[in-house]
Amino acid sequence: MRTIKDIRKAAKVDMGGILLDQALPINGIDQIDPFLLVHHWASEYKGGQKQKNVGVGPHPHRGFSPVTFIFKGGVHHRDSKGHESVVNEGGTQWMNSGKGLIHSERPRKDIAENGGEFEIIQFWVNAPSNKKMEEPSYQPLSAQETPTLLSEDKKVKIGLVAGELMGKKGKINPHSELLALRLEIEKGGEIKIPVPKEYNVFVYQLNGNSLINEKNINDKELVLFENDNEDIIIKGNENSRAILLAGKPINEPVATYGPFVMNSQSEIVSALNDFQSGKMGTLVEKFD
Repeated sequence: MRTIKDIRKAAKVDMGGILLDQALPINGIDQIDPFLLVHHWASEYKGGQKQKNVGVGPHPHRGFSPVTFIFKGGVHHRDSKGHESVVNEGGTQWMNSGKGLIHSERPRKDIAENGGEFEIIQFWVNAPSNKKMEEPSYQPLSAQETPTLLSEDKKVKIGLVAGELMGKKGKINPHSELLALRLEIEKGGEIKIPVPKEYNVFVYQLNGNSLINEKNINDKELVLFENDNEDIIIKGNENSRAILLAGKPINEPVATYGPFVMNSQSEIVSALNDFQSGKMGTLVEKFD
């Protein structure tokens, strides 16, 4: 099995008034190529609000894929290319931002108005240089559409979002070779997940406690592995949830500025100019 390289506890960060747990970047780990960012946002809405006043309003992206796993509640996506959908718990929103677009991400209207639990993980996947200026695309995936796998003991359920595992293939089409999994682990459950040795891989534990490659991992901890073997063995010490993200490294220079991820500073300047001149479109949200 793979050797554990590092274990890091997510840090609390304030993103425009939203308090969340940031597992990547953290403490000197800027990226786990091709993954650039992991944010875990869990909150309880009390109700009595309007949808237009909650969540994240219109903002731009270029050069990577912002991906959202929904665990509780639902996320209403709108973008300047005309895509609009609500994806509920167990589902995924996968957006390839390409040469640029504007989008918003807000809790469902009923959650804002009536209250309810809301929990998501958003992670950013870098795009190779030859894909950064493609036309943007949006891929919603419901829980019902997500291929599932069970461990032999039936106590670990895997939602296969992207990549191939155990003879099944995820429905999302990413820009590079990836494996993206959602894990629901019952106490006493065990599973062995083979990941190609050349893939960088990490596990993020949302809650509970698991034994991962013989190390106890607690909630909100990120586990990073060496590229020395394939197998990752997960055992549930208690009921818990986790995600496993793995990908073939892109091995290209990374230049970032807020919501733009390119290969050079000159490309970042171009992205800013294109956004400010309206070339990424406009998004006018309509609310009931």
